[in-house]
Amino acid sequence: MTSSTVMNYDIENDDSFTQPVGRWSVLYYGSGHMLNDITAACWFTYLLLFLTDIGLSPRGAAAVMLSGQIADGFATIFIGELIDRFGHFKIWHGAGSVLVAVSFSSVFGGCMPCRILSTSTLKVETISYCVFAAIFNVGWAATQVAHMSMVNCITLNSTSRVVLTSCRNAFTMVANLSLYAIAFIVFSVSTAKTHADLENQYRWIAYSSIFIGCCFVGIFLSRTEEPRLKMGLRGNSHARISWAYWFKKILYYQVALVYMLTRLVVNVSQAYLAFYVINDLRMGQSAKALVPAIIYICSFIVSILLQEMAWTGQRLKAYYSAGGILWVFCGAGILILPMNMSAFMLLE
Repeated sequence: MTSSTVMNYDIENDDSFTQPVGRWSVLYYGSGHMLNDITAACWFTYLLLFLTDIGLSPRGAAAVMLSGQIADGFATIFIGELIDRFGHFKIWHGAGSVLVAVSFSSVFGGCMPCRILSTSTLKVETISYCVFAAIFNVGWAATQVAHMSMVNCITLNSTSRVVLTSCRNAFTMVANLSLYAIAFIVFSVSTAKTHADLENQYRWIAYSSIFIGCCFVGIFLSRTEEPRLKMGLRGNSHARISWAYWFKKILYYQVALVYMLTRLVVNVSQAYLAFYVINDLRMGQSAKALVPAIIYICSFIVSILLQEMAWTGQRLKAYYSAGGILWVFCGAGILILPMNMSAFMLLE
């Protein structure tokens, strides 16, 4: 028996890895994705609206969003492979968080290269925002992959793994509601009469989000230990599966397609919701925060109710189909909603 096999055997039989994770450790872990979640909520809800409000063309704003998503797609793959090979989750998490905080503040803080070069042409602004959007999504991917992959390396206890993931999702909801609460206060208290006032509104929202998220990242990095279980798994010759293995599985494509379409619906509706309530329904500025908050609160309540159910394959498919049909009907209702009935948007 080799030394690496002995190491793997000892770690997997260590009681500290099979016992349930403590409540405080779960909370400390769950707080680690707060910065990612609160900035992502702001990104998808207000980025396009912010860019077009400050004078960027719709095509330029779309290019900024697209550059970020492309960078996220590539970064997720490569960073996942690097973390799987070398570990050091907290280093990746911390470095990604720094990139997120710096690039996010640079996007909503204005065109930094424009001030450096003393020019404010649309081309320079668009390129600048595209670069920082890409950096933001690279940092976001590093933080997300490092945080998610820690679950299986913190404990071997399956119940604790579920609890850790549930706590992470709970903090996601806290982050989203915190963002919309901040936005509601900012839009209600301040009035944007000029472009400068409008930019200041979004900067207050962005900087407040970064401050809150960084506080939770600090708690996570200072109170969560680097997982030791990764060392043992790397010593196991059967632990790694070739990346090409998954492309031979039909279930891989089925799950990927369902998840992709679901995320497409969520991201697109979230990105254009603020446009719709302001430009089409002519609702007040506070509606940019109030309507998304109501949607998220309802989602939070439904999520809690669904967690109490006993799930089977048939029931899962039935509820997923029912949710899709309900979304189509509500989307059609919103599409034909006249401006003088904007109050019904809250019911939809």
